[in-house]
Amino acid sequence: MPTNLELKIRLQDKTSTLGIIKEINAEFQGELNQVDVYYKYRNGLLKLRLENGSQTLIKYLRNEKSGARWSDYQLIKLEKNDARKYLSDILEEEAVVEKKRFLYLYDNTRIHIDSVKGLGTFLELETLVIKGKEDASARFERIIDLLLLDTKNEIRKSYRDLIMGLKEK
Repeated sequence: MPTNLELKIRLQDKTSTLGIIKEINAEFQGELNQVDVYYKYRNGLLKLRLENGSQTLIKYLRNEKSGARWSDYQLIKLEKNDARKYLSDILEEEAVVEKKRFLYLYDNTRIHIDSVKGLGTFLELETLVIKGKEDASARFERIIDLLLLDTKNEIRKSYRDLIMGLKEK
């Protein structure tokens, strides 16, 4: 199961952050229109990602209370165009997150600039573990420093949790 190290913060100055991303020559991967449909699942998070015409079922486990946000995940690409209808017949939908994502890559780290419907603008980092967690941590800290991020403002919740928090109010 692949593992990555993650960070999420609310983005205060998108223009400045995009300027730094360009300065460090992060590779632009594209603009993604995503709808994440979360299902009730007792062993972590399970979501169907609808993205620019593709469909992927994503299961991941992450301890939001531990020091670092290590995430183990599995992806299954789906071919049917009606995956949401199919899955909703057998699983209970819990939350839907709609977002526009600008994706960049830098040193095996995915940099996301996300505009999330109902929540605002966020920056996420996902550093892939390749040569072990120590190496991933070092690369992760380097990108945090390069982007001048204030990790005191880290959000230790998924977009699902944030959307569900809005429903409870």
